[in-house]
Amino acid sequence: MATLTESRPVVRAPRRRGAGPRGRRRREAAAAYGFLAPDLLGLLVFVALPMVLALGIALYEVDGFGGYTFVGLDNFKAMADDPLLLKSVRVTVTYVVMFVPLAFVVSLALALLVRDHFPGVGFVRAAFFVPNVISLVVTGLLWQFLLADKQGVVPRLLRPLGLGDVSWLGTPSLALPALVLISVWFLMGNQMLIFLAALKDIPGEYEDAARVDGAGPWQRFRHVTWPLLRPTSFFVLVTSLVNAVTGLQAFDLVYVVSKGGPDNSTSTVVYYIYEQAFSEGHYGYAAAITTTAVAFLMVVTAVLFATTRGGRFHAE
Repeated sequence: MATLTESRPVVRAPRRRGAGPRGRRRREAAAAYGFLAPDLLGLLVFVALPMVLALGIALYEVDGFGGYTFVGLDNFKAMADDPLLLKSVRVTVTYVVMFVPLAFVVSLALALLVRDHFPGVGFVRAAFFVPNVISLVVTGLLWQFLLADKQGVVPRLLRPLGLGDVSWLGTPSLALPALVLISVWFLMGNQMLIFLAALKDIPGEYEDAARVDGAGPWQRFRHVTWPLLRPTSFFVLVTSLVNAVTGLQAFDLVYVVSKGGPDNSTSTVVYYIYEQAFSEGHYGYAAAITTTAVAFLMVVTAVLFATTRGGRFHAE
């Protein structure tokens, strides 16, 4: 006897609103904006708002006691006739030219050194990164002690080479290079981790294929690793440029180690802004210099993005 199966209509649950691909994208976008909100709020309050206020103050002469006198563009015009500002600009440009390439090469070399696993690689990575977790004030005091004339650790180590009497922080031609080396020592661990993350993201099959084709280490780096590191390299270069012009090491190290001396040989633009504002009381003039420096960085960054497509150097 055949069993008769009664066919019943299939009842489907009503589709929830927003359950499709479009709703999923909306939820993901909302979550992304939620994660970005604290950073965006911080940028608005601590970066964008001070920039607007600085631009407003730059149009006034401020006496420091609540008195504001509108002077228009006089503060901007005065910058062209300020020899100390021009010298600070030259010092900053020299610092950028020395620091950015050196920090880039050192951090990339360290990342390549600790990319592959070997016994103690974790300790080596941590040792390279340790300087970055030390306060810049502590870093400045430490190197001031190490470079102290004749009695410091560095002069004593260099004494057999006849360099024991060299004043690293007291000679105008040596003070700025010394600050550059200290800055590289401080930031190399941070940039090393950025490069290391990018290196780890490169599929190993690419280098294996190049190795099978007979490519040596330099050829594999030049034709495989380096092209894939271009976006990361662009990011490191831009952030290094910003740090060298307006970053903490451009002020903190100068303030702690050299106070802009000797003979203003280490007076960066950021340190000169501080002197004009808090030592001379020229708040409007300091705001004008700040506005000009920020505008210059924005233009340079925009040009770099436009010419390199964010470090890709080719169309997608």
